[in-house]
Amino acid sequence: MEALWVSTGVVALAEMGDKTQLLAFILAARFKKPVPIILGILAATLLNHGLAGAVGSWVTTVLSPDVLRWILGLSFLAMAVWTLIPDKIEEEETRVAQRLGVFGATFITFFLAEMGDKTQIATVALAASYAAPLLVIAGTTLGMLIADVPAVFVGDRFAARIPMRLVHGIAAAIFAVLGLLALFNVGDMMSL
Repeated sequence: MEALWVSTGVVALAEMGDKTQLLAFILAARFKKPVPIILGILAATLLNHGLAGAVGSWVTTVLSPDVLRWILGLSFLAMAVWTLIPDKIEEEETRVAQRLGVFGATFITFFLAEMGDKTQIATVALAASYAAPLLVIAGTTLGMLIADVPAVFVGDRFAARIPMRLVHGIAAAIFAVLGLLALFNVGDMMSL
């Protein structure tokens, strides 16, 4: 269950102010249909993070534990730094596939916006570090929904009240701790 809770918390915090949360605001303002937007977010996230979780699990089969430990540790530290850099949304991302309807537009734009995004990379790293990829995928998807569903309903009014620097700082600290734990092999030391 640790994989679920850590994945949920890390992604929910990392997603605050992320371009996909901004995309949720824009889609909600443009279409004013929350249910298909939320379903599009859910479907796109499940597919995107499912693929990322599969990659994370696969990586554990081709890399030695020591190499994987260093890659994971450095990846989590890089995620900590990346989390401190605010995202901006490209207007073109909101125009993709408009003729596919609200669900289709949301699905396509969210899936594309998540490609190579910090939460997708975090999903790969978390799936590689935990031996429970399904729990990681469920957690990262839940974290995405925790951050993005309120954006669909309350829009910019709510976002303006969230101390984004603090939220990003907390997410960065969690990524840094995960990175240091991996680098110092704390999980293995605790099992001795």
